[in-house]
Amino acid sequence: MTVLDTDPLQRHNGHVALDGSSDGSASVSLNGHRPVLVLNQNYEPLHVATVRRALVLWLAGKAEILETYEHDVASTHQRFPAPSVIRLFTLVKRPPVRVRLTRREVFVRDNYTCQYCGVRTHDLTIDHVIPRSRGGPHTWENVVSACRACNHRKGGKSLAEARMQLLRQPFEPRPGRYYVVERLLRTPVHESWLKFLPDLDVTRRRSR
Repeated sequence: MTVLDTDPLQRHNGHVALDGSSDGSASVSLNGHRPVLVLNQNYEPLHVATVRRALVLWLAGKAEILETYEHDVASTHQRFPAPSVIRLFTLVKRPPVRVRLTRREVFVRDNYTCQYCGVRTHDLTIDHVIPRSRGGPHTWENVVSACRACNHRKGGKSLAEARMQLLRQPFEPRPGRYYVVERLLRTPVHESWLKFLPDLDVTRRRSR
């Protein structure tokens, strides 16, 4: 997604005032960083931006504001609605997305279940099926969730040496419909997003 290099918003001491005050001193804790859902031209969820960046796109005529937050953004001479959802006027072709290989994503793939004994817990570790000390790669197909007891039991041994079996073969998961959006979020989504993300797990992500 292309964003203009020149920011049309005037800022005070590096902060965008979000309470309508001209000096930017009263309520700047948001600092222009509340998440904004960016939709493609076809309304497909594309990205998560900041309020300030979303306003840059809107003021440049590259997007329309579909939903707003309850506050305004104030520059030196103007007030702007704080967007919560915008839609681009140009269709952006998104490259294929792959799930990042991280501890959390491995645990999610394995449903927070030890792949050796089957116990379900959040106190998990990552185990390499073929140990790294024996040339095992750090790939989706060679990493599994393991409880501490099973990880200790297996150690640097092979499955045969440890006399252990996997519940299932590890695999690279496919990204969910909203993976790109979810992995960029640091806070629950605003209610105004829900109509554009109908299959999102609102029990974990909903916010006012």
